[in-house]
Amino acid sequence: MIDRYSRQVIFREIGEEGQKKLGSSYIVIIGCGGLGGIIATSLVRAGVGKIRLIDRDLVEYHNLHRQLLFDEEDARKHTPKAIAAERYLKRVNSEIEIEGVVADVNYANIEKLIAGADLVLDGLDNAETRFIINDACLKHQIPWVYGAAITASGLTMNIIPGQTPCLRCVYPSPPPPGIIPTCDTAGVIGPAPHVVGALQSAEAIKILIGAKEINRDIIFIDVWEGTFHRLKVHPRKDCPACQGRYDFLQVKFGIRTTILCGQNSVQVLDPRVQSLSLEKLAKQLEPLGKVSFSESTLRFTVDGHEMVIFPDGRVILRNSFDEPLARELYVKYIAERSDILVYKE
Repeated sequence: MIDRYSRQVIFREIGEEGQKKLGSSYIVIIGCGGLGGIIATSLVRAGVGKIRLIDRDLVEYHNLHRQLLFDEEDARKHTPKAIAAERYLKRVNSEIEIEGVVADVNYANIEKLIAGADLVLDGLDNAETRFIINDACLKHQIPWVYGAAITASGLTMNIIPGQTPCLRCVYPSPPPPGIIPTCDTAGVIGPAPHVVGALQSAEAIKILIGAKEINRDIIFIDVWEGTFHRLKVHPRKDCPACQGRYDFLQVKFGIRTTILCGQNSVQVLDPRVQSLSLEKLAKQLEPLGKVSFSESTLRFTVDGHEMVIFPDGRVILRNSFDEPLARELYVKYIAERSDILVYKE
């Protein structure tokens, strides 16, 4: 459909050859919220041929002021973001291949999730997963675009293995929990992720078409102050990731918990689990509490605690920041039921 992309094709930096390259490209967007939604919308409309969208969360009402892929019906039903995003974007562009994946990206699955990609884009809200992405992309020589937004500000940086500094050149390790403000503690206004996501999308197009010049700085923006700043970065000679040591891909722990930004919830995950049977689990939990389930989620309420359980074995304990409690409930109601769990080989 030549007319669909005609205004983009006549932009001389892209042209017909650039449009063909976009159409044959495969990208992975990790996170479908504020940043990821802008990136996905831009690149789906630009005609990138294949896009995988990965997100672990459900749509909430507090997402709607900044996350463009969702509506009130998605929030009312607590639809998984990846599923809602895939459904919306397929209506935007039926020519391309779009796949939504409901999953938590971690050291055990990252390499499989990004395999074969030409580019990975960061739409996340947590630091640790970005270090996992950095290691996996460097290991497999896949470019990726880092982005973050909070309050009215944000930043972005391109990482091209072997050509630019990587994330660990700039930040040797993730910050301790609670040090970095989150959208739950500091807030965020919609224009911040919109601007950062737009910058990430532009850089993605440049990388995919093989543009001679891409951004090699960290770009900082503040939409409230109306400012843009650039910071030049340089490779670090002692960077372990650049030297081929991928610390964040190593299996260092079993069951892990994560406080979810802006959701007053705790996620519990055992990366060794590949999947579980929601139907079997529902039958086992029905005598113990209130249960409802669909193909994508199971909701279980017991003793005033609400758990949302996913087919990949993840559990979100809602309305709580109590990580020890979340781990305890996971072990009691999920981990001890080996007959419903399938473990990775």
